Amino acid sequence: MQWGDTMDIVFALDEAHPDADVQLLRFTDLHRWIVELPDFDDDPEKSSEGILEAIQMAWLAEKD
Repeated sequence: MQWGDTMDIVFALDEAHPDADVQLLRFTDLHRWIVELPDFDDDPEKSSEGILEAIQMAWLAEKD
């Protein structure tokens, strides 16, 4: 997985952290959770606030 694989990341995060309060999740925690995913193999430094926000919003939409 890479930073652009938003939905793959969302599905993996939801499986790894099913009880997460996504709306209150800090970007620092979200970033850490993403780079800790077993299938994530992108450069951790390539993330941005915009990428993290897009992942968070997609995860919120998936939970609804």
